[in-house]
Amino acid sequence: MADEQQFIHDGLQRSQIDEFFADELGRAGYGGMEVAKTPMGTQIVLKAEKPGMVIGKGGKNIRKITTQLEERFDLDDPQIDVQEVDEPDLNARIVADRLANALERGWYFRKAGHTTIDRIMDAGALGAEIVLSGKVTGARSRVEKFNRGYIKHNGEPAEEIVDHGQGVAVLKLGTIGVDVKIIPPGADLPDDFEIREGADPEEVVPEAVEANEQAGVEELLEEPTDEELDELADEEDAGEVPDEPDEDVDEEVVEEVLEEEIESEDDSEESETSDDEESVEEELDELEAEVEQEAEELMDEMDDAEEGDQ
Repeated sequence: MADEQQFIHDGLQRSQIDEFFADELGRAGYGGMEVAKTPMGTQIVLKAEKPGMVIGKGGKNIRKITTQLEERFDLDDPQIDVQEVDEPDLNARIVADRLANALERGWYFRKAGHTTIDRIMDAGALGAEIVLSGKVTGARSRVEKFNRGYIKHNGEPAEEIVDHGQGVAVLKLGTIGVDVKIIPPGADLPDDFEIREGADPEEVVPEAVEANEQAGVEELLEEPTDEELDELADEEDAGEVPDEPDEDVDEEVVEEVLEEEIESEDDSEESETSDDEESVEEELDELEAEVEQEAEELMDEMDDAEEGDQ
């Protein structure tokens, strides 16, 4: 079998086994499983709220489950280890099944959602989210969300840290999907940080301190010696370093130079404005002369026309 087909086969088998346990151990508070194939057989770790119901009287129930796993899923010598869930309110799978059962018993969805998420936060969770999707109150399907605290939706933290569980509530109006996400207490999130007061840098980050010492940061922060200052002065005299402005320059001389520059700029602006005014006046005189000439020509034409009529 090719590697790709083997991955698909293993994933499908894992999902089918998980669904089988959810149906068989729903009343025992099934909280998930882990499957690992070893040379001795298949090791399965079951998490349950009530391990006694999983094992049964004298181990009768666990032997029955083992036989069904061999027959239905063709597992080689399955070995089942049952572990009790320490805090059921922090297990997303158990919480989703509880909420689905509450909805099936007739609880109003809003009351059931708020009560469930309050119990999760009281158990010490850093954050939780409950999503109900389906025909919650009427014939029209919709989505209802309940949020508390801090939750991650994507990236590696959402896959590795967030506990994700799903459940199904079957009602008369239709099926309601229950999706629960929980961040357990003490989770190491990538964006967490801690401020330590009075801590020694060598104890906190010894590598960074060593790197700074090797880079000679203290030497760079030291003031230059007299010999180094003399070398810099020699370089300035040689023209290698640009001369800095003299600090002993007379401020009155600087002000006089600035005033002269400003006056020269004002004179140039006044000359430009005067030239513009003269050009405008010349144009106006030319226009007046042309208008007077045209008026005289019109008067002469009118006089000639009157004499011709007479």
